[in-house]
Amino acid sequence: MSKHHSQSLAPDSPLGPIGGQRLYSLDALRGFDMFWILGAEDIVNTLAQATGSPFWAGFANQLTHPAWNGFHLYDLIFPLFLFMAGVSSPYSTGRELEKGNGRKKVLMRVIKRGLILVLLGIFHNNGLHLRPISDIRFGSVLGRIGLAYMFANIIYIYTKRNTQIIWFWSLIIGYWLLLKFTSAPGFPMGDLTMEGNFASYIDRTIMPGKLYLGIHDPEGIMSTIPAISTGLLGILTGTYIKKSSHNGGRKSFWMAVSGVVLIIIALIWNFNFPINKNLWTSSFVCLVGGISLLLFSLFYYIIDVKGYKKWAFFFKVIGMNSILIYLSGHFINWEYATNGFFQWLGQLTPVLYAPVVMAICYVVVKWAFLYFLYLKKVFLRV
Repeated sequence: MSKHHSQSLAPDSPLGPIGGQRLYSLDALRGFDMFWILGAEDIVNTLAQATGSPFWAGFANQLTHPAWNGFHLYDLIFPLFLFMAGVSSPYSTGRELEKGNGRKKVLMRVIKRGLILVLLGIFHNNGLHLRPISDIRFGSVLGRIGLAYMFANIIYIYTKRNTQIIWFWSLIIGYWLLLKFTSAPGFPMGDLTMEGNFASYIDRTIMPGKLYLGIHDPEGIMSTIPAISTGLLGILTGTYIKKSSHNGGRKSFWMAVSGVVLIIIALIWNFNFPINKNLWTSSFVCLVGGISLLLFSLFYYIIDVKGYKKWAFFFKVIGMNSILIYLSGHFINWEYATNGFFQWLGQLTPVLYAPVVMAICYVVVKWAFLYFLYLKKVFLRV
């Protein structure tokens, strides 16, 4: 961990488009994204249990992952984060290139960042225990972000915008064709079940250690290929914001239009190649990419175009140390800390709603920790 100011070039610490300042909306949206896994999901779950309300029950269901095909809002958290890492690239990787750093030097930094995230992901999955390789899970959320970020940035470093667009579509169309014209041995061509799809079969064959679901890992090697397109979509978006001559309102409008188009493509593609986070299918890439664009266009318009920033400060504090708070459960017992500060409040609350109050306090304690780091300008730099 290191102290640094807003000029950090970490992939989760983007610079803004004007005068070297941070893109406030991107920090806020990243914080909004992390808010749900920081503890907000527990608030919703406890509200559903306490109230018996169909609304809260439906909301709680959206904060789970479908078993295989389909889409819940919870499926958006991971790809939205990767999309935002891409958006930051023109302000981090791009800025390094503009400063005159050679491509090889910038490439080495990108590879270093990607591999550090892979190592952090292995640590997040397994801790620092010595164990046989067969007991280690190598696939991880941070690992996928690291690899997809790394390859998307390599494409960004060595190609121009139109070629990046070709890469975006080539990767997801190629992945679609690969899975439609192959299968695991003994299954019909194009089988997309967990047991029968080609991507899971390759992962079972070549990935070391254990897979998350035994026969399948949602962060496997093969499904990282289309995830590169998720990062590329973010890069294309960040480049548009940074370099387009359009005013902020038009930028927001065209991002939203692009988002709607991608969602329509996803819903059509879904009939042939189902939306599936586990396989990171091409229709899933388009759907989450479209929703990410809509969310980002909204945050960008409200915060950076219209200048309404105060409401988003809560999320910005989370967004500026997103990877740290994601890893923090390994070295901070948050439940113990929450009980230490607020157990008395839970005891004063009616029994039915005590879990709701404690879930809120859990988020408050985490946010207070992040706010303290924010005041001290301490951020986890990758």
